[in-house]
Amino acid sequence: MQRMDHPLLSPSLGSLKTLTSFHFGQPGSGLKIYIQASLHAEELPGMLVAHHLRAALEAADAQGLICGEVVLVPVSNPIGLAQRLDHKPMGRFELDTSENFNRHYPDLAEAVAPAVMSALSDDAQANVDLVRQSMREYLQAWAPDTELQSLRRRLLLLSHDADYVLDLHCDCEGVLHFYTEEPCWPQLAPLAHFLKSQTSLLARNSGNRPFDECLSSAWWQLADKLQAAGFNAPLPQGCCSTTVELRGELDVSHALAQQDAQAIINWLQHVGVWACECAPDVPAPLCEATPLAGSETLRARSPGVVVFAVEPGQTLTKGDLVAEVINPIEGSVEQVLAGVDGLFYARIRDRYITTGGELGKIAGAQAFRTGALLGA
Repeated sequence: MQRMDHPLLSPSLGSLKTLTSFHFGQPGSGLKIYIQASLHAEELPGMLVAHHLRAALEAADAQGLICGEVVLVPVSNPIGLAQRLDHKPMGRFELDTSENFNRHYPDLAEAVAPAVMSALSDDAQANVDLVRQSMREYLQAWAPDTELQSLRRRLLLLSHDADYVLDLHCDCEGVLHFYTEEPCWPQLAPLAHFLKSQTSLLARNSGNRPFDECLSSAWWQLADKLQAAGFNAPLPQGCCSTTVELRGELDVSHALAQQDAQAIINWLQHVGVWACECAPDVPAPLCEATPLAGSETLRARSPGVVVFAVEPGQTLTKGDLVAEVINPIEGSVEQVLAGVDGLFYARIRDRYITTGGELGKIAGAQAFRTGALLGA
């Protein structure tokens, strides 16, 4: 195991934050897996999973069981982790810019296309290597001018050449669920099944360039560019990435973290990165994958005290009561009803809502939304 500390760009005199990564196995000896936790810094379940994963990876590495490379970043957002306001964590948006830490990553396909389009050959693996090298050169040449941009650059330098990327998040309150792009789903479905995901949400492009899609979308977008330009050079999906939502913000326990860490270990054994006598069987799925465009976001039409009528994990039918929003001044009650059939997979933690505020989400089977599919 190797520990590497990466200083970020200093935003102010006497201030310096550091990103730390842990490296297991040998680069170039097999698949590369990149795992990071808590890019939204108030989402802590992934940090505890990373803690348990690190101990297991250290032991496996010492025994020579890592057949490839695993990079683990247990605290992927030291900037957001230090942000507090009135004793409350503020780890989703950077206070300087109000930018979401998990949005606005660069368009890698656009960045490298001019350098690779005419240089690709009939050798698929050579093409993958060429694209990764071009990505590395682009990222190395990027001169960030803010602390936030230096964080984004460093995370991409650590992950751009990974075969698989796992970005560990959580919701406010919810069941374990899984986001990935459609071209990645066949390869990542076993991970969702090992983790016992109760909702798997697929999109070809969810919008606003989150970290995981920055890495995976570059490959299918480059393939589309090749096809549009009339090139026949083969270009596989060189990176499959996912955002894993590890239930809710308060679901921080050793029991759950050990369970999730073991699921990831089982998957690492399944893909051959962690040697074992007999790789575990992939469990039966708990759900069918559904389109992210079919996920309904429930919103309040009026302000008030929120009283939920259902719990995350319940299957709903269109018209079912999900929540009441109570105005104790007027004595009025707004009923919030399910607009689609599906699983109620996430909801807010606070119990007061302002007009138009988000209350929860239902995973429907039929796509009905367009445009940017992710929240702020």
